Amino acid sequence: MAKDNNKTNVMRILDKAKIPYRFYFYDHEDGKIDGVSVAHKLGQNEEQVFKTLVTRGASREFYVFVVPVAKELDLKACARSVGEKSVEMIRVDEINKVTGYIRGGCSPIGMKKQFKTVIDQSCEKVPTMIVSAGKIGAQVELEPKALLELIGGSVAAIAEE
Repeated sequence: MAKDNNKTNVMRILDKAKIPYRFYFYDHEDGKIDGVSVAHKLGQNEEQVFKTLVTRGASREFYVFVVPVAKELDLKACARSVGEKSVEMIRVDEINKVTGYIRGGCSPIGMKKQFKTVIDQSCEKVPTMIVSAGKIGAQVELEPKALLELIGGSVAAIAEE
């Protein structure tokens, strides 16, 4: 476990839920905080490192989608997975207000509100997945099943190359 003063809220939530995880800290002084760069900095497989993206549906509800860092959202598949006519990415300047996180540090764990969350089905092919620990420079690795149970998430084919 991380020293308490280095722990993020995500790590505290995982500790409280007694969910085992590994944590990683990476240098972000170079400004390279995109998911692919983070995967390379951690020496991890891009299929195992996931990014968290927030969207707004036609109903004005917010939805969270978690996909491998080298892939993009298939917005039509995302909309189908949550029963919406359509979904669109929220603006960068909305991320903090909606989630409590900033761009590059958005985690599916511990948002201001637990939005409906869908993880790409590719998570079923990896024993563990890595997501943001809630701040730039920190990641957590845990079993996909544990993450899904914690956030009440579902799985669907939502990523495209």
